[in-house]
Amino acid sequence: MSIFQLPPDLTLFPDPDDAEPDGLLAVGGDLAPQRLLAAYQRGIFPWYEDGQPILWWSPDPRLVLFPEEFHVSRRLRRTLRQGVFTVQFDTAFAEVIRNCAEIRTSTGEGSWITQEMQDAYNHMHELGYAHSVEVWQEGELVGGVYGISLGRCFFGESMFSRCSNASKVALAILSERATELELELIDCQMTTRHLLSLGARELPRHEFLRLVQEGMRYPTRHELWS
Repeated sequence: MSIFQLPPDLTLFPDPDDAEPDGLLAVGGDLAPQRLLAAYQRGIFPWYEDGQPILWWSPDPRLVLFPEEFHVSRRLRRTLRQGVFTVQFDTAFAEVIRNCAEIRTSTGEGSWITQEMQDAYNHMHELGYAHSVEVWQEGELVGGVYGISLGRCFFGESMFSRCSNASKVALAILSERATELELELIDCQMTTRHLLSLGARELPRHEFLRLVQEGMRYPTRHELWS
C-alpha cells in the first residue's frame, strides 16, 4: 500500500493500524506544536534523517517502561546512594537534546535529531510539553534524557551518557519523578537490549494505544519539573 501523505494544513493522521510492517505510517507535514501534539496523542512519533521528508511511525510491538517496573540493579542502587551524580530537571533542556544528537554523530551512528528536530522540541519545552532529566558530575553534564509529557504518559525521545551509569541514573530518576507526577507509562519507542535489561517490555500496538488513550483523559501538567 502507499504511505499516507500528510496534508500541509491539517493535523490529520491515519489510523496507526494502517502502518507498514516496520511501523512507518505517514510522510510529510511539519513539526509544528499542533501536529506534534496530535501525533503523540495517537501514539505516533517523527523519526527521519537529514535529506528525508518527515517520517511518522507507530511500531508494533511498542517498548514501554512502567515506572514501578524500572529495574534497579545492586550496582545502580549503590551509585544512587553514593551521590556520585547530581540530578536536575528542566534546567538544561537544549543541552540535553544537543548532546543526544552529538554523541551519536561522533560515534558514526548518525542521528535523527536534526537541527529542525532540536528547534521543534526546544519550542515544545518552552510551551511546557517537553521535559529533560539532567545528570551532572563536578559541574559537567554527563547524561540525560528528554521527551514529551502529555496526560499521564511520558514519551521518551532519546538519552545520552558520557560516563558509566549516567543514562541509567537519568532513567531511574525519571521513573521516580513519573510516579510522583502520576505518569503511568514511559514510551521507549523501539526495543533495545539495554532498555529491556532496565525493566522495559514490549506491548502489542493495540494495547499500547489503549493505554495512551486512557492517559489522554487526564490534563497535562505544563509546569517545569524543576
